[in-house]
Amino acid sequence: MTVTAIRQKLYEYIKEADDKQVKAFYTIITMCENESGEWWENEKMVEELKAQDADMDSGKDPGVLWQDAKQPY
Repeated sequence: MTVTAIRQKLYEYIKEADDKQVKAFYTIITMCENESGEWWENEKMVEELKAQDADMDSGKDPGVLWQDAKQPY
C-alpha cells in the first residue's frame, strides 16, 4: 500500500472516529514522536494502555470486534 493510500485511510478513519478514539490516536502519535526506546519503557503510554484496558474490562468501552474493525467503510 502506498503512503498516499495509507494517509487517505487514516484520514477517513479519523474523520469518522468518536472523540475518545481521536484522543487515543493523538496520544499514541505524540508518544511515538518522543519515543526514546521501546513502547513498554514509556510510562505515559503504558498508563494510557492500562486505562484503556480497564475501560474495556469494566464495560465502559465496549471495544470493537476484529471482524468489524477490518471491514471497509
